[in-house]
Amino acid sequence: MLNVKNLSIIFHDREEPFHAVKGISFQVEKGEIVGIVGESGSGKSMTAHTIMGLVKRGDVTISGTAEFDGADLLSMSREELRGYQGEELSIIFQEPMTSLNPTMKIGKQVEESLRIHTKLSKEERRARALEAMELAELDDAQRLYDCYPHELSGGMRQRVMIASALVLRPQLLIADEPTTALDVTIQAEILKTLKEINRKEGTAILFISHDLGVIRNLCQRVIVMQKGLIVEEGPVDQVFYHPREEYTKRLIASRPTRRKLKGEVRP
Repeated sequence: MLNVKNLSIIFHDREEPFHAVKGISFQVEKGEIVGIVGESGSGKSMTAHTIMGLVKRGDVTISGTAEFDGADLLSMSREELRGYQGEELSIIFQEPMTSLNPTMKIGKQVEESLRIHTKLSKEERRARALEAMELAELDDAQRLYDCYPHELSGGMRQRVMIASALVLRPQLLIADEPTTALDVTIQAEILKTLKEINRKEGTAILFISHDLGVIRNLCQRVIVMQKGLIVEEGPVDQVFYHPREEYTKRLIASRPTRRKLKGEVRP
């Protein structure tokens, strides 16, 4: 469904050109959950934002292709790309309070893509919004529809962002560190919700994270990035239990375990 080939991203807003991503290639199949993991600055989020068309094209050179069902997202005009954003592929971000409008009620924000991309009536938009909110496991969606973002907890706001991303029933959901700002319990609930959405709707998910534990619990396949390059790729169990590259081994070794958290040093 998504086929990225030789993607390179070079920024020209510094004294020297900065190669954020260096000729990477990967695929996401229909209904698959793929994780991209790496340290800060590895290029993982930049890759996701470029696929979604969220990187300004004035001070950056983007080369390669990102084909979605055979159509290259990177060579499209802004107008053509808007036809794919929301309807075919959608994105959720790390911090919902920076994405949600504090002065607009939740229901209206979930409906926003429907107002832009469809000709549904007001009643039909409300019904679809409530359906998406329930799919994102927001309890009492009818009441929350008329709430403002500040009236919701962090976990609930993230579910609102998931509902907004799903309201047009996209084929691919890109999740850019969506659980990083949440505590461990809420994080686990959000991951469970994403798994259920994948199972019920068949929505493919490209999940960006620096947390190997999250990737292991959610994804079927993992891509490891370092300094703009893909250094390792494979099924999650293979990469976790039989990593080939030294960088991957270091990432896995640095992940906190229960024993380490209790002060034990034994492996």
